Amino acid sequence: MSTPQPVAYGCYRHPDRPTYIRCQRCGRPICGDCMIPAAVGFQCPECVAAGARQTRQNEGSYGGTRSANPAATTITLIAMNAVIWVAILLTGGSGSRLGDQLALLPSGRCNSLGQPGSYYPNATPSVCAMLTDGSWQPGVAQGAAWQLLTSAFAHVEPLHIGFNMLALWFLGPGLERALGRGRFLAVYLLAALAGSTAVLWWSDPQSKTLGASGAIFGLLGALLVIAYKVHGDVRNILVWLGINIAFTFMGNGISWQGHIGGLIGGALAAAIIVYAPRKDRSRTQWLGLAGVLAVLVVLIAVRIAQLV
Repeated sequence: MSTPQPVAYGCYRHPDRPTYIRCQRCGRPICGDCMIPAAVGFQCPECVAAGARQTRQNEGSYGGTRSANPAATTITLIAMNAVIWVAILLTGGSGSRLGDQLALLPSGRCNSLGQPGSYYPNATPSVCAMLTDGSWQPGVAQGAAWQLLTSAFAHVEPLHIGFNMLALWFLGPGLERALGRGRFLAVYLLAALAGSTAVLWWSDPQSKTLGASGAIFGLLGALLVIAYKVHGDVRNILVWLGINIAFTFMGNGISWQGHIGGLIGGALAAAIIVYAPRKDRSRTQWLGLAGVLAVLVVLIAVRIAQLV
């Protein structure tokens, strides 16, 4: 049995030139002079021109404008953390009133002025007022809602801020390059808020939590989502993530709630960005991120109602 031979067609621009190649985009026959290499196969001049018109100059892979300096946002975040850390150290370190105001405290507690870092469990404001060294500190349930975000910028221990900022420096610029400045910042802040929401729900209501670790775990989750989307090698990311999660549950005084909540929040925000359809992509992305924020706000409101 003879093998059927492919049929040659005339180029759509040069009908007298037979060709076996078709444009990968429109399917029209194209000769050697009309072939323009594409990511897969060849395209005709009209399709290449149409694609160029549809692609905005300097547009990022997932929408938005490419950052001229992808490290700028990371440097700004590191600077903010450093300035707040110095301010807390200058005002008393672990006993700093500023640190108490910025750290996340789900429900108010009566701090001991005589022993910084200690408090009287379950003491009410009226009982605290009668104590000679008692100082009442309001929490999120008492109106200190700013702590849900400020806690992600507050540190006391040098190693704590050192490791967090080192991780931010390694993760931040690459993610901003991939996502764009606005989307990167949205992932970071939503991860921080998701971590605080998890602390609000699952930690001791009178425990104090602070640090950028939840946001850092969110960046790790975002990196994992992007690597999976582009069919990259995710093994190194999974190993790094696994080590950090293991350390989270093995170490003392580490908020696993903040880490896991931040990881989920960052991964979800990144997934909304990178898997948004091309048609009306920006609108879909920002509505999706707004939806995540709305869910977090509802969870926070419900938990506050339980703690009041």
